[in-house]
This record gives sequence, structure tokens and C-alpha cells, in this order.
Amino acid sequence: MQNLICDIDGDGIATVTLNRPAKRNALNAATIEELIALFSALPGSGARAVVLRAEGPHFCAGLDLVEHGQAERTPAEFMRLCLRWHEAFNKIEYGGIPVIAALKGAVVGGGLELVSSVHIRVMDETTYFGLPEGQRGLFTGGGATIRVPALIGKARMVDMMLTGRLYAGDEAVQVGLAQYRTVDSEAKARELARAAAQNTELSNFAICSGISHMQNMSGLDAAYAEATLAGIVNTQDAARGRLDAFAKGTGVKIKPA
Repeated sequence: MQNLICDIDGDGIATVTLNRPAKRNALNAATIEELIALFSALPGSGARAVVLRAEGPHFCAGLDLVEHGQAERTPAEFMRLCLRWHEAFNKIEYGGIPVIAALKGAVVGGGLELVSSVHIRVMDETTYFGLPEGQRGLFTGGGATIRVPALIGKARMVDMMLTGRLYAGDEAVQVGLAQYRTVDSEAKARELARAAAQNTELSNFAICSGISHMQNMSGLDAAYAEATLAGIVNTQDAARGRLDAFAKGTGVKIKPA
């Protein structure tokens, strides 16, 4: 890979790094193909959780506008490229492995589309979110219309696109763009990844794929799918020791820190 770096430690925590800092980690066509390949392979790699981070001061400035301008794509060519973006981000959202993003600097345009596909977003004090497509004569093509309203609502997304409004600080957490705000987003992301990695693999698979699938179903179909998943997950052999520990009062206590 040329634009991504991936390492997996002995605890099964994979670190995936966007590695185009000179371009503010803008997503070109090659990076999208690398994301597809990597997140297709990770579920079978032994990885139990993923920290998604970036080199340089910015997480991701979105679509590589220089490449886009120079490519002079036809509408059909750009449509096919957008579908590859969807493929990449679907691999992240539906892959069944917890993906925690450590955010900093710009998370705009396609960068916000990318992080809206992960399961937990951790921002630092420099992080800001935007959808500047409207000001650039563009429109989102990598899933923003699907995922961003699910986080912040349609009205806020429309406002961001029409006016160039940016979100940062506590306001970004309050509207749902990030779940955590901290001084060191990478350290917090690793802490959360290690916590998630302690869950059973099947439980994480259900959480990190089943919930998203059910959001796309009718209420009746979602109820059936949830019951089916619960039947499988809640009778798994890997949970028996944990259930026994709970019954004996020796299990992990669920209480405020």
C-alpha cells in the first residue's frame, strides 16, 4: 500500500494510518482502493479492533480536488468512483470489527463521509467538521446523505452544505459528530479499542454490523433480525464463562467510574 499503513499488535489492535500528510490526507482513487482491500482483509486477520488515525496535523480534507480536476472524468466515470467510495465505507461500517477514529484538524467533505462510517469518533481540540461541497460547486458522493443525517439530522447537514458552517469543540460532540472530546484523541481511541477488544468476537460482530443493517429495514424485519442475532449471540459458547461469573458474583461490575 502506498497511502495507508497498517500494523496489528499482539492484542489484536490494528492501527490504520492515512498517510498522505502533504495532501492533508485527501482521498484519491488509489487510497479508496487501498481502503477497500484493507478493510476486506482485516476481518480475517485476527484483528479485534481498529484505530483509524492520520499522519500530519489533519485527519482528512476529503476528496483529492487536484486529482479530480485533472482527471476530467465523465459523469459515468465519477459515478463509478463514488460507488467505490461507498464500497470502502461499507466495508468499515459493516465489517463486524469495532473501528475507532482518532480525529484532529480538518475532517471535512469526504473526510466526514469516511468517519461517519466508523463506530466511535474521538476528536481533539484542533478538530473541526465541515461539508464545503456547496461552496465548491460539488455535491457529496461518498455516503454523506446516508450517514451524516443519522448522526446530526437532515436540517444540520443541509445548513452545513449551504452555508459552509463548521462544527468544533463541545458543539461538535453535542450535535453527534463525535462521541468523545479529549486532548489526545489517539490515546483515547486506543483505550476504547482495547476495551472493545475484550468483548467476544461474535458480540462485536453483531454490534458493528447488525445495528447498521437493522436501521435499513422495516420495523418488522428489524425485529426479526434482532431476535435471530440475539438467538445466536446470546447462546454462544464464548459467553458461558462470563455468564457463570455473573451468576457467582465474580463478573465485571457495571457501575459508574
